[in-house]
Amino acid sequence: MPLDPKVRQHLDQAAALGFPASHTVSPVEARELMFRRRALLPSAPEPVARVEDRAIPGPAGEIPVRVYAPSEDRNMPVLVFFHGGGWVIGNLDTHDMVCRALANAAGCLVVSVDYRLAPEARFPAAAEDCHAATAWVAEHARSLGGDGSRIAVGGDSAGGNLSASVALMARDRGGPPIAFQLLIYPVAAADFETASYRACAEGYGLSRADMIWFWDHYVPDTRDRANPYVAPLGADDLSGLPSALVITAEYDPLRDEGEALAAKLSAAGVPTTLARYDGQIHGFVSNYTVMEQGRVAIDQAAAALRTAFGTAG
Repeated sequence: MPLDPKVRQHLDQAAALGFPASHTVSPVEARELMFRRRALLPSAPEPVARVEDRAIPGPAGEIPVRVYAPSEDRNMPVLVFFHGGGWVIGNLDTHDMVCRALANAAGCLVVSVDYRLAPEARFPAAAEDCHAATAWVAEHARSLGGDGSRIAVGGDSAGGNLSASVALMARDRGGPPIAFQLLIYPVAAADFETASYRACAEGYGLSRADMIWFWDHYVPDTRDRANPYVAPLGADDLSGLPSALVITAEYDPLRDEGEALAAKLSAAGVPTTLARYDGQIHGFVSNYTVMEQGRVAIDQAAAALRTAFGTAG
């Protein structure tokens, strides 16, 4: 399918601004660039009933989290959300709008996790933070207005990777119990030679060079890149994991690995839905204010969460 006209317009506008690519600057500069790009998007954050910033215990100190409540109801199911950004960039603010949208559409609490970033903290720091945060939420959900027996994990890009990693960790470590994993164009392997990497190497936002740069910062020792907690596609056994929705984009270097992960989950007996959004690029969901299919994907994710939580209908 041709590139969505809204996506093409967005890419053309971004190119006209002349921002440097992430892989050509330092991590600190790349983080600032992400803010500058986000600031150019139409900004109309959805109102929610409550937003609360907290700090919870983690393996290397406190982890900042942000709680979004769509209502003042108690005992709501909870989505623990991990932001994208190649494990190097992004934070609670860069994904504020999508967390609000998911909370409202799914009717659940969303707890967004500000895990440690690379290169200051390399693998497995982010994964360990995310698992610790999920375990804390499961144990303390009641204090947030949530139900600790109905927990999902989810995120986009590196956040999708961390969601899959946490699901594996929870299975292997005996908890916490997770009901569902929402994997939005997840990083699943360190293979830069897939067909989608070759076809979408540059010109579609996220580039092949950017991804190599992200991997080099988060997992510089290539021997560690086979670890299933950073490359879930390479896991020997994916059985016993929570059901999943995997969202991919046609013009995304990560398309093939996300779809391969969905296929491998299904083959392992994990109920899995794969949804490829044709004509879209990496990041279309968090850019839903300018890319209409991003809103469609949020609504699909919300419907899947409601089904997993038993609140559909």
